[in-house]
Amino acid sequence: MTRKKSTSAKPAVKKKKKIVKKTAARPVLLVTGLSGAGLSSALKGLEDIGYKAVDNLPISLVEPLLAMKQGQGAAVAIGIDSRTWDFTAAGLQKLAAALRAKREMRVSLLFINCQDSVLQQRYTETRRLHPQAVDRPVADGVALERQMMRPLLKEADQVIDTSDLKPHDLHRILEGYFSLDDKRGLCVLVTSFGFRNGLPREADLVFDVRFLDNPHWDAKLRPLSGRDAPVAAKIKADKGYKPFFRNLTQMLEPLLPLYARAGKRYLTIAVGCTGGRHRSVFTAEELNRWLQKKGVASQLRHRDLERWAQQQFHRIREDKKSSGKTTKKRGKAA
Repeated sequence: MTRKKSTSAKPAVKKKKKIVKKTAARPVLLVTGLSGAGLSSALKGLEDIGYKAVDNLPISLVEPLLAMKQGQGAAVAIGIDSRTWDFTAAGLQKLAAALRAKREMRVSLLFINCQDSVLQQRYTETRRLHPQAVDRPVADGVALERQMMRPLLKEADQVIDTSDLKPHDLHRILEGYFSLDDKRGLCVLVTSFGFRNGLPREADLVFDVRFLDNPHWDAKLRPLSGRDAPVAAKIKADKGYKPFFRNLTQMLEPLLPLYARAGKRYLTIAVGCTGGRHRSVFTAEELNRWLQKKGVASQLRHRDLERWAQQQFHRIREDKKSSGKTTKKRGKAA
């Protein structure tokens, strides 16, 4: 008898699969825009929220900078505008396209914009030379630069207009759009405004409350604002207010989670009336309270209320000056 050979084979050793950890894409923010619009302030604000900021870097040095071993993975904000040595709009567009093709980077182009009249006023007040107006009027330099930058304005992922913004407003908007905290949810800014002073340029949703009775036409309420109880009572008594506010909140409640799911981090809701002092202020206050009760991170701003208060202050001061001059003249005449 022949013995059968054992056919029992040793079990195959399973090779362990190497677990490859996916590294998060590096945030790279290219910051450009109009001279005098606030590029330096924007870079400082971005630095405050965790970005490594570099200003006025030649386009040809951007890729070598990002390739350096030092600071690899750190979020970077790079300022490039018409002052840069090798600047051209086409050159910056080409750079943005090349960086976007790299999977290890998450590239955004931010354009800081501003109205021509505001830019001219800023240069006049500071007495600084516009980079495109060394031998010509500021207005010509602003117009020339705007033409140069137009292709970048069209291509920008995000545009921030600083015409009506204060430094802390700009900082808040930058943090809302470009925060490095991935766990942070949607942040909502509620702002009141007056249509006579123009729409807020950063607004995502705009609601008009000019259909409500205007407290301006009541002599007792005119000097007050929407923050004052008598004005609040007047607006609440309007038959159109409650249905409007109910419909507004019913629309926003399912809409806000959809914005958050789509990856939007910052939403600006603007409420406007004629002057931005009574109806819009009260409604914005109420909407902000409703959002906070719902657990939404919200902030409140009254764009034109402070402007009105400053106008009132200057008017009172001028009236006192003129009355003082009149008293002196009467004294001399006597």
